[in-house]
Amino acid sequence: MPDVYTHGHHESVLRSHRWRTAANSARYLLDSLQPGLSLLDVGCGPGTITVDLARLVSPGRVVGIDASEAVVAQARDHAGQADAAVDNNTVERAAVDQNAAANVAFRVADVYHLDSDLTGFDIVHAHQVLQHLSDPVGALKAMGRALRPGGLLAVRDSDYGAFAWAPADPVLDRWLAVYHQVCVRNRAQADAGRYLLGWVQKAGFSDVRASSSTWTFADPESRGWWGGLWAERVEKSDFATQAVSYGLCEAWELADMAGAWRRWAEAEDGYFAVVHGEVLARRAS
Repeated sequence: MPDVYTHGHHESVLRSHRWRTAANSARYLLDSLQPGLSLLDVGCGPGTITVDLARLVSPGRVVGIDASEAVVAQARDHAGQADAAVDNNTVERAAVDQNAAANVAFRVADVYHLDSDLTGFDIVHAHQVLQHLSDPVGALKAMGRALRPGGLLAVRDSDYGAFAWAPADPVLDRWLAVYHQVCVRNRAQADAGRYLLGWVQKAGFSDVRASSSTWTFADPESRGWWGGLWAERVEKSDFATQAVSYGLCEAWELADMAGAWRRWAEAEDGYFAVVHGEVLARRAS
């Protein structure tokens, strides 16, 4: 059976994807980058992290792949942007210049069955991909085949079970429970971050190093952004459709969850920490 993407590609989902940068989503990898390295970005989404990484390894070859043709089109558009901005570690995207995007290409591809020319990379990167796959170890083995001997794997995934927020709200507790149930139905692992180390070891990599990091939303601007997009996601994204169609909750419950997210965003003491597991590892020589 094909994998089912729990989030889908509603605008509220893509809004969060477009916010991601190398600085806020791949910092654990940055010290390993240098000009001239080649890099494959698996599950690139709209390409914001990919283009940032391309700037850092330019003129090295960078390829971003995603299963969605529509999202790949967005990534190509992003790579063509020439505007520059500064990453202020808030909800603003840090764009990069045209020259930095010149060494990146995007294509539709299946992580389990990579195209024959996607080999010999110095680095394979995947951000929040493995949590959505039914066979993460199989995907990691495919990523390993895309690396040159001794090449570097970099994977980062969130751990929903480790998310922390205040103030407490039983409706948000219910949201998290339903989210986990939807992922189980989709044969996916919502708490992937804590399992990355074991999955990478099972996939046969060496020199495996695990770490963790967080996104934190606690000021009015970031709370409004994070709470607002999740309020939309729980009612309008594929998660909402799946939760109802799987018989896990009713539409009125999703509306309550959206309201809970908005209440959280408006709370002066609102705090939300998104925990991520990270692994750097080497393909065996």
